[in-house]
Amino acid sequence: MNSEGEVEAEYFSKDFEWEELRSEIESNPSLRHHFQSFSSSSSSSSLQSPQSDVQAWKQFHTRHSTGKFFKERRYLLKEFPELLSSSPSNSNPKLLEVGCGNGSTILPILRANKDIVVYACDCSDETLEKAKEIITANAVDSFKHRFYTFCCDVSTNGFPNWLACNTCRDQFLQKQSCCLSDFKEDNGLHLRESCSSDEFDRCVGGVDFITLIFTLSAVPLERMPKSIKECFTVLKPGGMVLFRDYGLYDMTMLRFESDKRVGFREYMRSDGTRSYFFCLNTVRNLFLGAGFIELELDYCCVKSVNRKKGKSMRRVWVHGKFQKPALQ
Repeated sequence: MNSEGEVEAEYFSKDFEWEELRSEIESNPSLRHHFQSFSSSSSSSSLQSPQSDVQAWKQFHTRHSTGKFFKERRYLLKEFPELLSSSPSNSNPKLLEVGCGNGSTILPILRANKDIVVYACDCSDETLEKAKEIITANAVDSFKHRFYTFCCDVSTNGFPNWLACNTCRDQFLQKQSCCLSDFKEDNGLHLRESCSSDEFDRCVGGVDFITLIFTLSAVPLERMPKSIKECFTVLKPGGMVLFRDYGLYDMTMLRFESDKRVGFREYMRSDGTRSYFFCLNTVRNLFLGAGFIELELDYCCVKSVNRKKGKSMRRVWVHGKFQKPALQ
């Protein structure tokens, strides 16, 4: 039972073994198209422009803007207890939520941690307005000074300067005995110019946590490395990315027909939105390639029961925690 007197549903993350599911799926002839090799020339959909991707998600959120579609992701507080803690040395931790959508991840975090400051971005201004509307309507207390939004498509344009400008970063590094090797361009990281005067007034100088919750899968595979490297850039040393997304052989993946494939393990819905389904090695390579340290990485296998239809659905998600190395 929580502080509001509500009975909390128990949450399990290992209702079945992923390897058993994999064996079953890969031995089923009717599902063979999901794990066959893929040629990019076989689908013109894979050539969709970044602008088309953004527009597709804008239309998606417009169609699903009702309260019925909104469901708080309270279970994430159990998966990522780091979001609940504050320390004397970090009394107001900063969180960046990438691809915030309607705010279903942000609201339970703001409620549970009265000290955390949340910066939320999405590729759609309309979506951000809806998120602010929902969070304001559901607020138990005022979040006005702890919740900030900005429009950003990190996979194409990167994060704005004020999240981690050179001035703030250099001032921090001058107090530490280290070099700037983490930020060299030959490592593929985006070095920024100093903030403009108006940006400097609101400069954050890095965040403590980044949440990537069902966001990276919506990005084309070839733009994922840039997105992860951008996250590395704006994190403070020792900061963490908290990751959750669709796993390989999730029920959602198995529903796609062969003509919806636009890449290996990558699919496009009829509305133009796309979804990638991750194996552990793909996630590991993306984060380690950007300079992160792996703390946790595993499949989360959950049976979801639709009582109305009497169906049991096997959901597969990838759970991960990755840390930016602390300065020595």
